Amino acid sequence: MDAISVPGGPTIPSSNLRAETFRSGGPGGQHANTSDTAVRLRFDLAGCAVLNPGVKRRIRADMPSNITDDGELLLVCSSNRSQKQNFDDVRQRLAQVISRNLQPPKRRRATRPTRGSQRRRVEGKKQRGNTKKLRKKVSRRDD
Repeated sequence: MDAISVPGGPTIPSSNLRAETFRSGGPGGQHANTSDTAVRLRFDLAGCAVLNPGVKRRIRADMPSNITDDGELLLVCSSNRSQKQNFDDVRQRLAQVISRNLQPPKRRRATRPTRGSQRRRVEGKKQRGNTKKLRKKVSRRDD
């Protein structure tokens, strides 16, 4: 298996990758019953030396259900009838996952609501309260 080059990032060595093929479910007739067209790619995330710990942490947080107990990232593709297309797709998906998590997310800057927006919010709440008050039954007072 060849190494995967991530656009704008490192090249993942083939020693960290392992691909398995298996029979894909769904339609396909006799072809699907005899061919191992689905591809499962195992990426050794824990043992990969080219990714820094921050990127690994972001990938784990991004795809927690795809991480095994051994620290491997599992990606499966069975959308095509061709094993080669599935293989290419799963390699491309791995490159996308890594490139998506290369940059840390921007930190949110805490902002305060403006005085005008606070006033509008309170006025809206009062208006809704008055609308609900008008739905009550009218009580008769015969003083």
